[in-house]
Amino acid sequence: MQPPRQDTGTPATRFSAEHSAEVVTSSFAGTPDPRLREIMTSAVRHLHAFVKDVEPTVEEWATAIGFLTDVGATCTPVRQEFILLSDILGVSMLVETLNNPAGHATESTVEGPFHMVDSPPRPLGADIALDGKGDRCLVTGTVKDADGTPVPGAVVDVWQANADGFYDVQQPELQPERNLRGLFTADDQGRFWFRSIVPRYYPIPTDGPVGRLLNATARHPNRPAHIHFDVRATGFRPLVTHLFVADTPYIDSDAVFGVKDSLVREFSTVDDPARAADAGLPSPFRTVHFDVVLRPEEQQ
Repeated sequence: MQPPRQDTGTPATRFSAEHSAEVVTSSFAGTPDPRLREIMTSAVRHLHAFVKDVEPTVEEWATAIGFLTDVGATCTPVRQEFILLSDILGVSMLVETLNNPAGHATESTVEGPFHMVDSPPRPLGADIALDGKGDRCLVTGTVKDADGTPVPGAVVDVWQANADGFYDVQQPELQPERNLRGLFTADDQGRFWFRSIVPRYYPIPTDGPVGRLLNATARHPNRPAHIHFDVRATGFRPLVTHLFVADTPYIDSDAVFGVKDSLVREFSTVDDPARAADAGLPSPFRTVHFDVVLRPEEQQ
């Protein structure tokens, strides 16, 4: 029978308020993965510094744990409350911005919590507005590299809210399945185009713990009108971005901090029956052009 292990700790290495971070970070010293060791050490230091700064009561800390528990319990296959929490705290945008610094490529922004189902492959020019609501719109663009060379065969995944400000997964009994979603393959000149509607601004879900947090802090839940894009091509870094409507409400106070000036476009009105007929849309209709520039895979 082995004798019980002896406590060899010293006052400096045992847990105390003064040395809490040092004691806990030392427990990760043997972590085989150096990146995981770096992350856990930094996380502990910052978390302990936060607790010492705020000095929460036991009841307040229990409330915080309860809140995070509720966030997890609210997640479903079609709703990601933790992404929503990351979004409203600006962490999602910070991670995106640090990983995709501004340069010659199209700027990135948050994916958001509603890319929870696969977009159906559709032919170029297809109409993704299956419910017949909203102001009709033609979206066109070209996928290019930083030198302006077209990227043929690029895959362009798009999704957006309907005219009432809801995604299909939020209204499965009211919207057609995969409404306002499409997976397009650019032609041999890197071009893509599809028919849709002018997106509407909308509130992020407020019926869960994130909504209660926004309410408690007197913050509005609204996002400006936008279309989501996820663009991928061999040899290039994937790009997740938005196309924002220039005159939309909340363009200067996005609840998830996702707006970048380079992603804002005018959705012009076209009152020309011949062009409308060519586009397969009623006259007048709206139109917007959005070129996408991808960053090479090896470029950081």
